[in-house]
Amino acid sequence: MFSGFYKEGLLLLGEFRENNTKEYFEANRDRYNRYILEPNRAFVEEMGEHLMVLFDNIHAEPKVNRSLFKIFRDSRFHLSEPIKSKIGIIFWAGSGHRMQSSSFYLHYDPSSIFWAVGIRNFKPPLLKVYREYIQNLRVREDLHRILEKLKTKGYSIPEPHFKRYPKDMNEDDEFSYLYLYKAIYSFKESKITKNFFDESIVSQSFKYYQDMLPLFRWVYQFTLYNSKGV
Repeated sequence: MFSGFYKEGLLLLGEFRENNTKEYFEANRDRYNRYILEPNRAFVEEMGEHLMVLFDNIHAEPKVNRSLFKIFRDSRFHLSEPIKSKIGIIFWAGSGHRMQSSSFYLHYDPSSIFWAVGIRNFKPPLLKVYREYIQNLRVREDLHRILEKLKTKGYSIPEPHFKRYPKDMNEDDEFSYLYLYKAIYSFKESKITKNFFDESIVSQSFKYYQDMLPLFRWVYQFTLYNSKGV
């Protein structure tokens, strides 16, 4: 049963920043398992039950490389700092790859916590599908309205990634700015507060995810889209 994340886990993450080696991690693996991995698994189970109220086709799997992210970075790109500085957790819908599916996401580090809903990076095949999908004016308008409403509720939206519009796209087209995105998600950030260390972090997370549910649903429908049309 989840009863909160551990202060000892945040302290250990801070230590990993100062001692970012696999040797230091192995010397502290038992602490990692007890203070980070175990509460993360419990959170996935508890949060997953809550999220099924919002969306019944949700993957909440308390395993590494499923709802839990690996603590080690890809060694091909991060030889000098193999240990990640933050802990990531994801809940996703559909049969696609978790990172290319509509998701409820969370990560934390020693000082802050970050919640997000949507997809945080389109790989080229999905970017192509996204641009096809939003050619429909109704679809673009729905997305625009969802994003604007989330902004009024205090949620943030990433800045457009691209500077140029796709070829043959009319820049004067209504809601054309949506073509410049390489990801569609909304997010909320805050400092770590005392409720991080008790079960109320679940209800806080649920509230944010519930607020962002319209975007989750829009992104889910987009991932179901194929070349035959909307």
